[in-house]
Amino acid sequence: MNIDETVMTQLRREAAKQGRTMSELVETALRLLLRSPHPRDDLPSLPSFPSGGALVDIADREALYQAMEGR
Repeated sequence: MNIDETVMTQLRREAAKQGRTMSELVETALRLLLRSPHPRDDLPSLPSFPSGGALVDIADREALYQAMEGR
């Protein structure tokens, strides 16, 4: 792992302040991160428009080709 030096300095200070090892603090932080549910951003609803109905049954290949060719 590569950890930013600023973060490492804060980690060292916090470990000394709490009387715990840096490894203990990192493990505790990781456990908390992995245990908490990840927030999910609610996606906006997609717009919908009146379609006027289907022009052709897309399961009918011949009718589909005719509609695409404008026949």
